[in-house]
Amino acid sequence: MSKRTLSFICQNCGAAAHRWQGKCEACGEWNTLVEEGAERPAGPGRKPGKGRLFALEPLAGEAHDAPRLPSGVAELDRVTGGGFVRGSVLLMAGDPGIGKSTLLIQASAAMARAGHRAVYISGEEAVAQVRLRAERLGLRDAAVELAAETSVEDIVATLSEGKVPRLIVIDSIQTMWTDLVESAPGTVTQVRGSAQALIRFAKRSGAAIILVGHVTKDGQIAGPRVVEHMVDAVLSFEGEGSHQFRILRAVKNRFGPTDEIGVFEMTGAGLREVANPSELFLSERDLGSPGTAVFAGMEGTRPLLVEIQALVAPTSLGTPRRAVVGWDPSRLSMVLAVLEAHCGVKLGGYDVYLNVAGGMRIQEPAADLAAAAALVSSLANAPLPADAVYFGEVSLSGAIRPVAQAPARLKEAAKLGFTRAVVPEAAKTEGGDGGLKASFVASLSSLVADIAARGNRGTAGKNRGQDG
Repeated sequence: MSKRTLSFICQNCGAAAHRWQGKCEACGEWNTLVEEGAERPAGPGRKPGKGRLFALEPLAGEAHDAPRLPSGVAELDRVTGGGFVRGSVLLMAGDPGIGKSTLLIQASAAMARAGHRAVYISGEEAVAQVRLRAERLGLRDAAVELAAETSVEDIVATLSEGKVPRLIVIDSIQTMWTDLVESAPGTVTQVRGSAQALIRFAKRSGAAIILVGHVTKDGQIAGPRVVEHMVDAVLSFEGEGSHQFRILRAVKNRFGPTDEIGVFEMTGAGLREVANPSELFLSERDLGSPGTAVFAGMEGTRPLLVEIQALVAPTSLGTPRRAVVGWDPSRLSMVLAVLEAHCGVKLGGYDVYLNVAGGMRIQEPAADLAAAAALVSSLANAPLPADAVYFGEVSLSGAIRPVAQAPARLKEAAKLGFTRAVVPEAAKTEGGDGGLKASFVASLSSLVADIAARGNRGTAGKNRGQDG
């Protein structure tokens, strides 16, 4: 007879406790422990507690690259490393309404049109609702097989019949449930048990499975963190509700890089791939306005140009406000400290606001120089040259450190019509200026002096015009 165990599982982190208590000792959250029972049946053909023998293989042997199947969506293939690997399981998470289901139904339709069997299992919507979305996206002619089902055992039994699908989409894993676990769908135990069953099926059959995951209010993937360790890749679909741009990132990828991004634009006909995201992010620039600088960044192997906007305004508060959107607040605090300590820029009596235009999120330290230039430009009311790009890392001593892949950044800037670049002095040795006129800076103080002089010239010219 199978042994039934009772435990209290934290719905926030998945930690187990033998008795109920108000606060989870693992994550510190209150009122998240829920009593759950788990069945532990013995496997087919074995006695409880009795293991089976399996063959061990040597480490040396012939290795082959994992065969990939392109999804038909170039930006999705870029993030996954070239396509879906046979038997792989991907977890895609994002905010509600960001476009996860839209992207996956488009990928499923592209696979079906290429002659592969694609199955879309929805646990949140009825078949008629999925068909309605496909009709709006113009995908009704694609031979995608649909089903509205939440039982993992029924799904595995159905997909095991006939030709094995090349792509299976489960939307979403939080709605799935398995008979092996005694708890409600969406709980930590059910999500873990359902994911285990689907991963076993993927490894056994060779089908690629994409699991859609919900996120919590702080942006973390809902459910136990162990699911992220179980799957082969974790994809994050990001975007601001007020912008039409969507960014697909790989948080984890066993078969490819984790620093590539895919850029999409949400339109009335679904998600459109953006082949040149730099041109899109810079399409509505504020030319001639102080406090704006163009940063030449890198996302994986793709150079990306975005506009950094800064506003420095006098404050009436005892503690000045520091607000950041799209950049690390800790890096802003460091840049402000360096400006005050080594450049004589006093910002203690000013509120500072920094924004990365277009809803993009920058993670590399190469944006330090562009952010500092935008801040000083706003403070001095001195517009920066509209045809210049900035990149470089600011050290705590005020020196400008070199960054990787400078020639690729400059080449992308030249392609978009920029003629000047403000870069670290160490970039001289790398060569390949891309046809741009490069201004090499060794310290942040020299850049601040140049921007301040430009602001003084502009003020003097304005005063002369008023006197005349």
